[in-house]
Amino acid sequence: MRRAKITIVGAGNVGATTAHWCAMAELGDIVLLDIPQTEDMPVGKALDLMQAAPIAGFDANITGTTDYEDTAGSDVVVITAGVPRRPGMSRDELLATNAGIVGSVADKIKRTSPEAMVIVVSNPLDAMVQRAWQATGFPSKRVMGQAGVLDTARFRTFLAMELGVSVEDVSAMLLGGHGDTMVPMPSCTSVGGIPVTQLIEPGRLAEIIQRTRDGGAEIVSMLKTGSAYYAPAAAAAQMVEAIVRDKKRLIPCAAYCDKEYGVGGYYVGVPVILGADGVERIIELKLNAEEQAAFQKSVEAVKKLVATMDSLVTTESL
Repeated sequence: MRRAKITIVGAGNVGATTAHWCAMAELGDIVLLDIPQTEDMPVGKALDLMQAAPIAGFDANITGTTDYEDTAGSDVVVITAGVPRRPGMSRDELLATNAGIVGSVADKIKRTSPEAMVIVVSNPLDAMVQRAWQATGFPSKRVMGQAGVLDTARFRTFLAMELGVSVEDVSAMLLGGHGDTMVPMPSCTSVGGIPVTQLIEPGRLAEIIQRTRDGGAEIVSMLKTGSAYYAPAAAAAQMVEAIVRDKKRLIPCAAYCDKEYGVGGYYVGVPVILGADGVERIIELKLNAEEQAAFQKSVEAVKKLVATMDSLVTTESL
């Protein structure tokens, strides 16, 4: 049986750790790619990870490269490439820079792996997955963004910490854009089958929801020189697994919604069935008035972000 070929574009902390999680789970053979200016860095990281195989007990061929030809024929491509926001850099400058990077990566993927599933991790997430879809021209079900898996993991972690229970017994769901406007869904959140609203009083639950929204910023404030990578990489690997093993996982992803939820042609976080065909189905939840208002606010924020990105990309191409 042929192993899946998994390419990870960007060999920084998130990309290399995604390769680590994928290798440990034996999801397939892995190509770790970075830009030519990094010279042998991705080669060194791949070799280091390969040398862990006899100790950790996994079988996977791991290749480091700066050449897209080595990624040809990939089944799944995970895009982690991009730059973090630096002091003095405006939000629009970050958006324009990463849109250029993701657009360039997507264009090369289109050429070398025309049948690939694409998982975008780069930020700002909702705009970057829209950019990858625009640049590849792939069917929308084959291009998706990783955010909901990470956000629900943070929500589940904080709830488990609050209640002193196993994270395995916490089930949660979030909708909307990644970041400040995400919409945690208490109505779809339970602990051992018990609705979370019966276990945590409303004021405290609201505090936990806000901490979830601020989850990435909280870690950045502690690390000082970087951002989270263990959990984002684990989330990306879970999505890779759902695809290569056709798991049919019901998980939240940034998926293209047109008529669904009345979004009108944008990538936003929604629950999906993720399997061998990519986003095989979008699950439409019945939202109450408060949830609908919060979701619509999140969608509007995504639309503004994409409109800004599109104008910046158009300006740069002139």
